[in-house]
Amino acid sequence: MVRTRLLPALGCLAFALTFFLADGAARPAAAQNVILMVNGDPITSFDIDQRQKFTLLVTHKSPSRQEVIDELIDERLKIQVGRRYKLDIGDSDVDNSYSEMAKRMRLTAEQLTATLAHAGIEPGTLKSRLRADLSWQQIVRGKFQSSFQFRDKDILAAAESKRKDDQPISEKIEATEYVLRPILFVVSKGSGEAVEARKREAEALRARFQDCDHGLAFARQLRDVAVRDQIVKTSSDLPPALRDILEKTGVGRLTNPETTPNGVEMFALCTKRDVKVDAPALKEARQEMFAEKFQAHSKKFLQELRRGAMIERK
Repeated sequence: MVRTRLLPALGCLAFALTFFLADGAARPAAAQNVILMVNGDPITSFDIDQRQKFTLLVTHKSPSRQEVIDELIDERLKIQVGRRYKLDIGDSDVDNSYSEMAKRMRLTAEQLTATLAHAGIEPGTLKSRLRADLSWQQIVRGKFQSSFQFRDKDILAAAESKRKDDQPISEKIEATEYVLRPILFVVSKGSGEAVEARKREAEALRARFQDCDHGLAFARQLRDVAVRDQIVKTSSDLPPALRDILEKTGVGRLTNPETTPNGVEMFALCTKRDVKVDAPALKEARQEMFAEKFQAHSKKFLQELRRGAMIERK
């Protein structure tokens, strides 16, 4: 049975996935027996062993050997069709996806790698899967683009069909949009004194930070300080506690410094404006409709690729 993973589903698995990476570990020569070829690309006994460990960590269930082989065949086919469409998923794209996964765990990529190395699984196992899913999502979205354009009335009807009370669903709701710029005071591994020193530096910046134009430029000149790309969030996406923090911060000012695995971090609130966004029920309905369509197209397309593939067992 073909098992298709959606990229959004991968985000849901981020916590589990992050527990099995060991970047740069050498593959044992004895484990390199080629088990089968998929259109000329090998799947080795080492690949199967690594994926079995991975699946066990993610699902807490031991998969059968055939289930693992089927998953690896699908993965090879996804990467191959990406090459056919000249879709360039570079190492940097995969590394960025890996780093984002680590960030969601409030870890650095290096910390994630060290943690996963404990399980005896190489980073290539996850990175191969990330590469396949990054490629596959773009292929499916591009190939079946028109089917992912949902009419507003269809989304509303889907949301209404799942409503459990008599309250009608509003098509749009009032919300506040925040544009944020994260500022990180990097702290090397060391004593708590280093963290406290950086906190004092962060507080000093916070005291003199009056607007994003001048404040961000000044922050970039500070020692071991990173000003990261902007983040756009709406109040409907944030829990009440975070909304309260941003409301108290004020435009052009910084939030209180917080200690993270990477150092001491603050957020500059650069702009704030009133917007109208989909009601949560509409957003959920849209996501479910997209996932359903993606799953159907993905499954059918993979079956077509399977039928046309040359799969040779060694």
